Amino acid sequence: MITPERMRQSRAGFATGLSVVAAEVDGEIVGMPANSLVSVSLDPPLVSLSFAHTSTTWPVLRRAERWGISVLGAEQEQVLSDLRRPTAERFDGIDAEVSGQAAFVRGSLATIEVEPLTAIEAGDRTLMLLEVHALDRDESQEPLVFFDSRVHRIAADPTSPMG
Repeated sequence: MITPERMRQSRAGFATGLSVVAAEVDGEIVGMPANSLVSVSLDPPLVSLSFAHTSTTWPVLRRAERWGISVLGAEQEQVLSDLRRPTAERFDGIDAEVSGQAAFVRGSLATIEVEPLTAIEAGDRTLMLLEVHALDRDESQEPLVFFDSRVHRIAADPTSPMG
């Protein structure tokens, strides 16, 4: 039988990048960590994220017309700890910038400005299809990843044929 616990344990074997999705709503930055970022299409440029129905941040975030996605670099592990705080204090001390409504963590490995297009109810989640409006990457940074239910830093092997 496939239980939520078995599903979680199996998925822990799949490494994912770590990102923060955020927007300014009613003058405040709201957002949360997200490790469900997926590239969907290059033309047109689309990505997706999924949100748990139990999230209290998700209903507020979905009110914004544009969101910022900040892909975290290896030196930004503290940002994840900070985001565990209560919603009202979550971005206290996090160096963030707002462009329109999209909010970004400064110094991130990559940033993606998106517009929500389509919400798809999928089990205990809402899958959001997002149109990419702007993006940038700092190629000097290494990624922060989530694997085996823990945060890891990895470095590219310059001798590897894959980079």
